[in-house]
Amino acid sequence: MIRKGSDAMGSVIKKAEVLVEALPYMRTFVGKTFVIKYGGSAMEDQDLKKSICLDLVLLKYIGIHPVIVHGGGPEITRAMDRLGKKPTFVNGLRVTDAETMEIVQMVLAGKVNKEIVTLLNQHGGKAVGLTGKDGDMIIARKRPAEVCVDKNSGEAVTVDLGYVGDIDRVDTALLGTLSREGYIPVLASIAVGYDGESYNINADYVASEVAQALKAEKLIVLTDVEGIFEDPEREDSIVSSLTVDSARQMIAAGQIDGGMIPKVEACIRAVEGGVARTHIIDGRLLHSILLEIFTDEGIGTMVIP
Repeated sequence: MIRKGSDAMGSVIKKAEVLVEALPYMRTFVGKTFVIKYGGSAMEDQDLKKSICLDLVLLKYIGIHPVIVHGGGPEITRAMDRLGKKPTFVNGLRVTDAETMEIVQMVLAGKVNKEIVTLLNQHGGKAVGLTGKDGDMIIARKRPAEVCVDKNSGEAVTVDLGYVGDIDRVDTALLGTLSREGYIPVLASIAVGYDGESYNINADYVASEVAQALKAEKLIVLTDVEGIFEDPEREDSIVSSLTVDSARQMIAAGQIDGGMIPKVEACIRAVEGGVARTHIIDGRLLHSILLEIFTDEGIGTMVIP
C-alpha cells in the first residue's frame, strides 16, 4: 500500500491529474479522424519510434481514428547511394527518373511502410500498409518542370522532375472502411497516374490532401524542430498559434524557409480545405502527440484559419 503523503503517493496523484486533464479532450475527439504526417527523427530513433507507435495505438483505443502518412527521404537516398545512383534535388524536390521511381517504391512500400506497420502491431494496434496506388486512392498528374538557377552559370534553367506528381484527387473509401473496422491505415506517399504510372509525391502534401478529403479534425506534422519561430535565431520566440495569413507573410519574409515551407504550406492547404486544426510539433520529444492533444499547454505551433 502507498502511504498518504509519501513521494510515491504524490507521483500517483500527479498521474491521476494528468488523466483528469486529458478527459475533456478525449470527450471532444472521440470518433474524430486525425491525420499524422510521420517523418524526421521519429522515423530513425528506436525510442522515438516506440513512443510514436504507443501514442497512435492509444489514440485508437480511446476512439480516435489515426491515419498515418509517411515519406522516407533519407532511406531513399541511402538506397540510391548503395546502388551507385546520385540523388538530385531541384527546389527541394527529388528528380525522379524511372530507375529512381523503382527505388522509391521499393524503399517506401517495401521497407519503411512495413516497418511502421510491424511496430504498430507489436504495440497492440492493427495496422495495414498502403500506398496511394491501392484502390486508386491517390490519383496524380505529372508535375510541370521546375525553374531553378544554375549554380555554375547563374542563369535560370528548366528541369524536368520526371515521375514527380501533383495530386488530382483522393478517394477515402478504403481509408474510411479500415478505420471503422478498427485498423490503423499507414499510407506511403506514392500515387498512381491516369495511365497507371507511379508518382513520387511530397509526403507533407499527401498528408494535407488526405486530411482534407477525410474531413479530418486535425492534421499533425511531426518535424525535427520545436515549431515555428518568429526569429529563427531566438529559441524563446516560438509561435504557439499562427493564422494562415501570418504564415504566408512569414514565408514571404524568409522567417519560414527550407524544409519548413512545404510543411507550413501543407497546413495552410489543410486549414483552407476544412481541417479544423493543424499542428507542427517536435517529433524528437517522447510522446509528443499526446502532449499536443491532451494537455492544456500543448507543444509546437498550431496553424488556424
